[in-house]
Amino acid sequence: MQQVADRAGVSIATVSFVVNGTKYVTPATTDRVKAAMRELKFRGNVVARALASRRTRIIALLFPTTGNRFSPTTSEFFMSAAQRASERGYHLVLWPVDPAGDDLDDLVSGGLVDGVILMEVRMDDPRVAVLTDLEVPFTLIGRTRDSAGLPFVDIDFETTIVDSVDHLASLGHRRFGLVLEDLEGTPMAGYAPHLRAESTFRELVAERGLAGTVVYAGAGSEGGRGAAEALLTADPELSAVLVMKDDSAGGLLVGLFDAGRRVPEDVSVLSIASSAANADQHYPRLSTMLAPGRELGTRAADALIEQLDGTSADLPHFLLPCTLRTAESTAAAPAR
Repeated sequence: MQQVADRAGVSIATVSFVVNGTKYVTPATTDRVKAAMRELKFRGNVVARALASRRTRIIALLFPTTGNRFSPTTSEFFMSAAQRASERGYHLVLWPVDPAGDDLDDLVSGGLVDGVILMEVRMDDPRVAVLTDLEVPFTLIGRTRDSAGLPFVDIDFETTIVDSVDHLASLGHRRFGLVLEDLEGTPMAGYAPHLRAESTFRELVAERGLAGTVVYAGAGSEGGRGAAEALLTADPELSAVLVMKDDSAGGLLVGLFDAGRRVPEDVSVLSIASSAANADQHYPRLSTMLAPGRELGTRAADALIEQLDGTSADLPHFLLPCTLRTAESTAAAPAR
């Protein structure tokens, strides 16, 4: 450090401030110190710093190991959280964990991370109880059945479903379907977003006197085709479908076509909590309730880091609804 200080023409304390980010140093001085570090091949030792400070400045985003659950939408959560962590002097790692949380003790008690962000939350998620018992700082991207005492950021699925039905109803639709992922019998059973979406959908159509059918799709394109068949079997007069399953949306469109239904002339299709990139892969392009993935990832990182740095005493509770992007898959209801 003395060599770096001499090369940059500053004090050892200034080098320390630049390396650790503990005090403000002018950009010009910071650039001189970093240039001297590069010239002398000086690198900070993360392990040594962690031993000295009892902080690793590493946070983990926990993702379930079961199934293929990493979609373009979830990657937005990860990338934006990683970017925000880096901006605030932390490193974020993606860490696969058992859905039951049995391997969390090794991750946390070993001192590898300062805190965690938990994704793919279920209504009764055992990982939340484990993290609470381990007394590790954490934030959820999602909500459990009762999240009043937990820090979370989440999509407002209730408002998103209401907005989706409102939009389609304004086009004259009265007979609705909802396609969700079939998670029964898997470790992800009780997945909170699906249960919230389904509950809101059922209550809403009943309250408004609309027809509503819910089906559960298997994996991939075949799952989407099966969902189309199940919907039309249950309600041949169906005119609008909400699909909350990216990997089956294409199969759903094919299944409707095979059944002689044109999209959007006969049946409108609206993708829920998805991305523009996913919507544009299909023909016709899907109208979509866009997930606020980037903002949620950023807010989750901020919420956790503020816990770690002691800059916020309040539990974060952020709910963000999806926003509508119309495309070619929705239109006025057909005349009957």
